This record gives sequence, structure tokens and C-alpha cells, in this order.
Amino acid sequence: MNKSELVAKIAKNASASKVAVEVILDEAVNAITEALKKGEDVRLVGFGTFSAAARPAKEGRNPRTGAKIKIPACKQPKFKAGKTLKEALN
Repeated sequence: MNKSELVAKIAKNASASKVAVEVILDEAVNAITEALKKGEDVRLVGFGTFSAAARPAKEGRNPRTGAKIKIPACKQPKFKAGKTLKEALN
């Protein structure tokens, strides 16, 4: 399912316009992104938790040449599924 299919499904189920649903979905994604940038976790009870994990700098190798390269430290987004979501899938 892509974004436009998700918007259409939510709009149908909520009896709302696609434009309104798309604006709300975009704002929800932006709010989650901003919270993660600040180092906060976002918990949606029953669905899951979004968090940012720090990855340390490390040394890697270029697969073509075998030369050593430095991989800089970065933040990695993480998602942990909630109990309700896990149960719905099984």
C-alpha cells in the first residue's frame, strides 16, 4: 500500500475528503520526525513506538576496491511494534 492508497482508505472509512486526510497524514509524519530529531520517542499505544538510535562511527570497506573507508556516526530511526499490532498479524 502506498501513500495515496492509504489516504483513500482512511478518507473512505472516516467519511472525510482525501485532501483533508492527506494534510493530516503529512502533519502526523512531520510531528513524528520533529520529535525524533529532538531525541524524543513517539508512542502510539497498541501500534508501536518510534525512536532514534545512535549508531557509532566505524570503519568499513569499499566492496569494489577493498579500500578502508570511515563510516560516520549517525542517528537511525527505529520502530518497535506494539502488542495489539503484533497480535493482529498472528
